[in-house]
Amino acid sequence: MKYSRLTKEQFNELEQEFINFLATQSITGDEWTNLKANKPDLAEMELDVFSDLIWEGVLNTAKYLEHLSPNQMHLFSLTDAHMKLIGVKLTNNKDLTTTKGYNWLRENLMDDAVEFVQATKDYSDDKNLDKFKLIQQGAVITKGDLFNYFNKLIN
Repeated sequence: MKYSRLTKEQFNELEQEFINFLATQSITGDEWTNLKANKPDLAEMELDVFSDLIWEGVLNTAKYLEHLSPNQMHLFSLTDAHMKLIGVKLTNNKDLTTTKGYNWLRENLMDDAVEFVQATKDYSDDKNLDKFKLIQQGAVITKGDLFNYFNKLIN
């Protein structure tokens, strides 16, 4: 397995897609029930293959990632060639993950307690795995509003 298995909730949300996936494998509903009961290792493999297919599709279309922690914000733009990072760090005791802390940042962008950094990093041989690792570390896929806002602000 290249990525991680989807959660039970994710499988429930993607039930029709999973049924279609099984159909492409020529596995009927009855055969799937039999497979789970009598060949659980094979059923597990099918779940893993489906999970990887879903992750590949999601990662191929992801254009922005955001990772917020109490005193840092990492905003990524995922281009074809590389990842662009805008980092925002607070050196005071404000918490960016709260409305109050985020509002403080919006009102005090030029304060000495706010530090900005920009970087560009080329992907490894596996672009999607690079993206997935960021998600595993807590990043979430977004539409890029924050990245674009800060990009205009500092460039």
